[in-house]
Amino acid sequence: MLLYLHGFRSSPQSFKAQLVQARMREWGVGRYYACPTLNVSPALAVAQAEAAIRAAQAGGDQEIAIVGSSLGGFYARWLGERHGCKTVLLNPAIHPWTDLESYLGEQPLWHGGGSVTVERRHLQELLDLRVDTITRPERYCLIAATGDEVLDYREMVEACPGANIRVIEGSDHGISEFADYVDDVLAFCGYGPGGKVPAGAGAA
Repeated sequence: MLLYLHGFRSSPQSFKAQLVQARMREWGVGRYYACPTLNVSPALAVAQAEAAIRAAQAGGDQEIAIVGSSLGGFYARWLGERHGCKTVLLNPAIHPWTDLESYLGEQPLWHGGGSVTVERRHLQELLDLRVDTITRPERYCLIAATGDEVLDYREMVEACPGANIRVIEGSDHGISEFADYVDDVLAFCGYGPGGKVPAGAGAA
């Protein structure tokens, strides 16, 4: 299974999530794609991700890969350490318990209208998911944009020593050119035009 974790105030309708899903469908492996609508509570969001992983394992899919964007990238680091799986981080949040301090209260969603309410307890939940040092960095792929207007790409690089790192000069927080990188992301996760590829073949 490939588990895609969207960012703060985002959803499965984000353009990166849709690109990943569309390419997997094109390659005949769309059934392995999962992208839950994550709760604003970090503890509940991670529980949702864990539930998706358990459902995939119960269905016989033992190989898991995770792709996380922004706040979803923060969750992906924690889950990657917990499950020892291939993990791709797209402009990931590194210390969101600080970043979200200024977003306490009701915040509008990017897709479909509606809003979420960020509570102070959510900051502690983020702290509880902190990963100080990644292990087996070869399992990680980081794509970081120097033009990210929300997060500092240098903190992302510093947080992923030894990982497969690609720094994009310019771009933005959403990685507008993600269509240029989606195939590489899926290859790292073990997918190609012919479907799933042998274990290890997707490593960069």
